[in-house]
Amino acid sequence: MRARDFAPLGVSPGYLNKLAAQGYIAQSGRGMYRMPDADFTENHSLVQVAAYSRDCVICLLSALQFHQLTTAMPHVVWLAIREGSFAPQVPDLVTQIVRMTAKGFEAGIEHHVLEGVDVKIYSAAKTVTDCFKFRSSVGMEIAIDALKEGLSKRRFSPADLYDFAVINRVWNVMQPYIEALS
Repeated sequence: MRARDFAPLGVSPGYLNKLAAQGYIAQSGRGMYRMPDADFTENHSLVQVAAYSRDCVICLLSALQFHQLTTAMPHVVWLAIREGSFAPQVPDLVTQIVRMTAKGFEAGIEHHVLEGVDVKIYSAAKTVTDCFKFRSSVGMEIAIDALKEGLSKRRFSPADLYDFAVINRVWNVMQPYIEALS
């Protein structure tokens, strides 16, 4: 939890420091606290980002890994923000930011509760179309492999892909691959 999440409960930052010094809670970052015996999951970096910034969405390779559509392990946390927004500063984590139009940013957001924190992650279909849109950043091979994996696991239908591909303006790029794989 963030220190500011405790303020409505009447808990001051000084008291949080005292609790941390006594070992009742552990400080996991600047202004971030957790239970000392809390277990970390494979998605802990996504939780950290979501706790620091509520205005971003997990996207691209990080979302592919979350949806189990890739075997690639991203070395950064990929985040989407609205055009014109400030990029979040997340201490102790390397992030890669992509900026999206309002329509592209709002489409396909799913809410997942991980380690007790609400994390916004794009749906599997939206993530694959985003990979095609940002293919120069993530690589065309990863985008095609994610498309194959998602269709074979029935994580989405071609109709789902069409809706997001139109929003991202990549339908003409994706259509031949979808037809070949369907």
